[in-house]
Amino acid sequence: MFDLFRSRTRAVRFMLGALLMLVAVSLVVTLIPGFVGAEFAPENIIAEIGDDVLTAREVQIIVQQQLRNNAFPRDMAGVYVPLIINQMIADRAVAYQAERLGFRVTDADVALVVESMMPQLYQDGKFVGREVYAQVLSQQMNMTIPEFERNVRQQILLTRLSNFVLEGVVVSEREIEEEYRRRHEKIKLDYVSVSPGDFRTKVGATAEEMKEYFERNKSSYQIGEKRNVELIAVEEAAVAKTIQIPEEELRRIYQSSQDRFRTPERVKARHILLMTAGKSEEEKAKAKAKADELLKQLKGGADFAALAKANSEDTGTKDAGGDLGWITRGQTVENFEKTAFALKPNELSDVIATEYGYHIIQVLEKEPARLRPFEEVRQELVKEESTQRLYDRMQELADQARAELLKNPAQGEQIATRLGLRFLRLEKFTPGDPIPGIGGGADLEEAIRSLAKGGVTPVVQVGTNRLVVAAVTELFPARQAEFAEVEDRIRETLITQKAQEMMQEAVKRLQELVKTAGGDLEKIARALGLAVKTTPEFGRGETIEGISSTAYLEEAFKAPVGQVVGPLSAAGQTLVVRVTKRVEADMSRLKDQRGEILNALRRQKAQERKELFEDGILTRLIQEKKVKIHDRNIQRLAALYRS
Repeated sequence: MFDLFRSRTRAVRFMLGALLMLVAVSLVVTLIPGFVGAEFAPENIIAEIGDDVLTAREVQIIVQQQLRNNAFPRDMAGVYVPLIINQMIADRAVAYQAERLGFRVTDADVALVVESMMPQLYQDGKFVGREVYAQVLSQQMNMTIPEFERNVRQQILLTRLSNFVLEGVVVSEREIEEEYRRRHEKIKLDYVSVSPGDFRTKVGATAEEMKEYFERNKSSYQIGEKRNVELIAVEEAAVAKTIQIPEEELRRIYQSSQDRFRTPERVKARHILLMTAGKSEEEKAKAKAKADELLKQLKGGADFAALAKANSEDTGTKDAGGDLGWITRGQTVENFEKTAFALKPNELSDVIATEYGYHIIQVLEKEPARLRPFEEVRQELVKEESTQRLYDRMQELADQARAELLKNPAQGEQIATRLGLRFLRLEKFTPGDPIPGIGGGADLEEAIRSLAKGGVTPVVQVGTNRLVVAAVTELFPARQAEFAEVEDRIRETLITQKAQEMMQEAVKRLQELVKTAGGDLEKIARALGLAVKTTPEFGRGETIEGISSTAYLEEAFKAPVGQVVGPLSAAGQTLVVRVTKRVEADMSRLKDQRGEILNALRRQKAQERKELFEDGILTRLIQEKKVKIHDRNIQRLAALYRS
């Protein structure tokens, strides 16, 4: 409920210091053969972190999600898998250490995050039920509820630890000014540019050259395996139209599950919090005195929301005037709950103490426990039951379509028509090709890739609202390409190679001219048959016509007016530039951006510090035998993706 991880108290500095002490152990941790985990472990266990176990299945779920999101090329999966594992272990190690240091995550914390991540689970503010929750997680993430919520808890811990790191970061005024200048200073350049495109029109490829190149490199030109594929798609929108629930069935469900519709006693409250955690007795006394003074003002008619905004140290609620919204028993610490539920609407509490600090509470509304009537929850029941039946019906139809395809793989269109489903035929399909109206995805492509003629895929979820089953009706084996099929590719390859060779010669000449031309950019250009071009004024990160990327011009930003800089390699082109003008940043406008720049620099420093002590934490936990990494199992899992 409270954001307790943004305090600037000595407790924060002490905690942060304890965390950063771990860094002294080691700056870098790598998963190398023989480093740890040489002892025997079951093949499915990748690492042990405290009482937690990272399994191969959990890694595979993340890898498949990354592949579906095209986070890296499929043929590079064997390289990326160890990196993904390394990060997963580091995240769990940091979360484990955070718990050891006293960070806690409540069920209410998890529920809030789940609701923000998956709003479809909450219809009109009410949870649709664990059955639907479990089904959505299974279909969309291939996870169980405990697996998913464990990951949520871990991410909350990591976020809170990051907040601690951010609070410990100091950014000087000089750093803010330097960053402002870096963002806003501009330069203007004259430049000479050499790129492969300058030479493409000067080269060509003859038929003899292309055929000779083809003969030398035949093995590089293969036509991949292709398949004729028939797909049957079960689509949510179409199936939803067929779902109807009789009124008597809704009433039966209501009568059999009334406990779900009993709302507990709840209060709508707001509070002002003055933190005491980690403070000295003197500081606690000052906080109590301030709380007493605030209560006195409130009893005198002061505006509660205004005082909360100005004084409360609960950063999660202060901007909303201390508003906590509706709370039920069990959501807050004991003394806070006891006080809040004893108050009448609009009544103020005395100053009360909890482990967080001193609170002043005001209850705005109060509702007793009650059973919501059928008429009030009817629409919720319709949505919930419709959703459950929709998922069940979609799975039923997909399973039925697959069962019939297994018997008659060539009868896909007839099966789809009989079941009222969408049918699609793909001719000479290669995994990676677009699938019109379906979209495809890594799981579907992988399922099709493994099939011989007559084979049928499992039911595969595509996106969030479609189940697909496919049958291969014809297989075209991989073969050597004919010259005519790849002639255009070979021509492009040869022209690119020749243009690149000509550019390399031009760059060598450019380097010599920079040394001998005495900074005369026009002379350099004439010697190469090129033109001197001029940029407009531009700043870092801006896009300039004729220059592939200004990210490579940092040296020019630091050079005085009139100086020639280069050659500079810039994303495929080589430049020699002369600074002709410099426009300094308008420092009078710094005040308008100071806060944003400060936060950006703090985040940058916090990330650097976080990465640093993550490595230290992991090394310390390994030394304490709280973390065991099974490298053989990592190598075995990575090998599956290389094969």
